[in-house]
Amino acid sequence: MISFGSRTTILLAALAMAAAPSAAQVRTVDPNTAIDADVTPPPGQASIPYDQTLPAEAPQPAAPATDPAAAPYASPAYGTPAPAPASTTYKQDDLIGAAEGVFGKGAKGLADLIEKILKDQGEPNAYIAGREAGGALVAGLRYGSGTLFHKIEGQRPAYWTGPSIGFDAGGNAGKTFILVYNLYDSQDLYKRFPAGEGNAYFIGGFTASYMRHGDIVLIPIRVGVGYRLGANVGYMKFSEKQRWLPF
Repeated sequence: MISFGSRTTILLAALAMAAAPSAAQVRTVDPNTAIDADVTPPPGQASIPYDQTLPAEAPQPAAPATDPAAAPYASPAYGTPAPAPASTTYKQDDLIGAAEGVFGKGAKGLADLIEKILKDQGEPNAYIAGREAGGALVAGLRYGSGTLFHKIEGQRPAYWTGPSIGFDAGGNAGKTFILVYNLYDSQDLYKRFPAGEGNAYFIGGFTASYMRHGDIVLIPIRVGVGYRLGANVGYMKFSEKQRWLPF
């Protein structure tokens, strides 16, 4: 039988053994260290002052917009194709149509004559559609009026006078169609254009001659050989308003 003293000794020994692990798990906590623990970075990481924040992520640059002029064949998703540049000269079909409006549709030899001139001289940047009247006995005068059609600057009135020397006789009236080359300023038309060195064309019932002032070249197209050939010799003086003195 265990005495009261022995039982007391055993109970105290058991309590001591149970308290030993708990004591091993107890650690001392510094209140200041515990408070700063949430702002102290881990080892190897720079600290950030509490009054500063991390910079925002830099925005990614937007995809560059497609310039339609720089990419004429761009797809609709990136831009529309740029319009083709406008032509600065008259094409053969345009000129034949305009000349037929002066001389009549299907005039024999007209299309062939214009095609021949364009093959030799190139495309004009203007033309004049008008009428002429005059009279002569070996030497005479002529007067004309019409409209200048400039590919860039549009329409302007045109009047011209000049002598005619050749096989003319009596009075005549007719139509004329003048191809105009290198006329970059319509105002430069209003000058005197003497007959120049160049080809004279005769196709069907039409004739054409060559007149020049500086770089500007005129090629009048007229009907017939007799009167019209005579009218081609001399000069043509153009003006903005009608005038009666031919010189």
